[in-house]
Amino acid sequence: MADNEAEGGAAESAEAAPAKKGKLKLIIAAVGFVAILGAGAGWFFLMRGHGEEKHAEAPPPKPPSFVEVPDMMVNLVGAPGERVQYLKVKVVLEVKEEKQLEAIKPTLPRVTDLFQTYLRELRPSDINGSAGLFRLKEELTKRVNIALAPQQVSAVLFKEILVQ
Repeated sequence: MADNEAEGGAAESAEAAPAKKGKLKLIIAAVGFVAILGAGAGWFFLMRGHGEEKHAEAPPPKPPSFVEVPDMMVNLVGAPGERVQYLKVKVVLEVKEEKQLEAIKPTLPRVTDLFQTYLRELRPSDINGSAGLFRLKEELTKRVNIALAPQQVSAVLFKEILVQ
């Protein structure tokens, strides 16, 4: 009988061990699931609130201001014996703030002079195609920023380009 009782006790403890391991796995899975849900909800609320704050703090962008440069007409450099070609250009300077306009307007004769001297050195092949116009725009922007320092021009915009 003692053997039966010893075997019965061992059988009960063997059954209790798998039951305890099964409950432990279930508890760990439940805690992991709750942790994932909590992290997801926290991320959602943090990101939602963070995005609203950015929109509320950001001021609306100011529109740029523009300065008209007088029209220019120059002759292009050509090979001897070729007919003379002319370039007519209407240019506008783009500045970030309107208060820069008053500082730039008195220096427009200097800007016109720089543009004229540069444009007179161009050949018709220098301004062929969009790549040529892009290089011309970049070169004019660089020159106007040197002439207007410390004021800065964002871009030189072409209103009209005519090669005749």
